[in-house]
Amino acid sequence: MSKVWTVYLSGEIHSDWRERIETGVKEAGLPVDLVAPITVHEDSDDCGVAVFGAEDNKFWHDRKGAQLNAMRTKTLLSQSDLAVIRFGEKYKQWNAAFDAGYAAALGIPYITLHPAEHDHALKEVDGAANGVAREPEQVVAALAYIIRGDMPKA
Repeated sequence: MSKVWTVYLSGEIHSDWRERIETGVKEAGLPVDLVAPITVHEDSDDCGVAVFGAEDNKFWHDRKGAQLNAMRTKTLLSQSDLAVIRFGEKYKQWNAAFDAGYAAALGIPYITLHPAEHDHALKEVDGAANGVAREPEQVVAALAYIIRGDMPKA
């Protein structure tokens, strides 16, 4: 198959899950282009004031950054074939929940990636998902199946 799949990696930025998926995709030789939001927390928070100027009020500081980040997210997500939405253990990822809803509204299939202890809190998000993974390696196995029909090796 000659198609290159675009996979949007949304959510938690404090662990190596994206790198594990990237490594797995490369090792499996999958035709996948991984795209993501800005994952440097400070850059994501401060991009708006860095571009458009300082704000005394934190609300407007955050809004400027959110607006720039939203342009990136909306564009990359809407152009993706599917998305992976990661909810980590420590932080509340409201942006990830928003991305899941946006993907669902656009009809873009997605896989959630989170620990079992989040199952109840994410029941609606998981209910709209096409799969629920616990580990990044399961996402890679899912991609291998979706793209090439490869069954996981035991």
